[in-house]
Amino acid sequence: MRKTYHGSCHCGAVRFAAKIDLAPEGKRSEPPRPGIWWTSTFRCNCSSCLKTRFWKAFVPSEDFSLLAGEEALAEYRFGEGMIRHVFCRHCGVHPFASADFEIMGGPFHAVNVACLDDATDKELAAAPIIYEDGRHDAWDRPPEVTGYL
Repeated sequence: MRKTYHGSCHCGAVRFAAKIDLAPEGKRSEPPRPGIWWTSTFRCNCSSCLKTRFWKAFVPSEDFSLLAGEEALAEYRFGEGMIRHVFCRHCGVHPFASADFEIMGGPFHAVNVACLDDATDKELAAAPIIYEDGRHDAWDRPPEVTGYL
């Protein structure tokens, strides 16, 4: 079920809250928007996600609140520059990214699940994961090998 989780970067300068559903399949809430993005967490092998170990859960922007640390955030854009990747200037952790894609129903945040401070080990272990082959721009299929993600 969707619930509000709190997260932060490593040093705590950046803090946020987001409504996320980490429940396993069969126990999940109705997705907040149509589309697969709202039904799971995601791990990707694109050059950025792989190097930062970014494990994402998509959240409609209305379900995300930056509680502290706007001034601590630095921005990084690559490729077509459509996604605002942010990281803490102090500790370097990537707590979330944001963008606005029509196909996803408008503005959203991609929350780094690893940055959730109050998600239990059991919740994290039970969270469904969809693997994306971002390395080959094949977002609709997993890479041949996923164990390293």
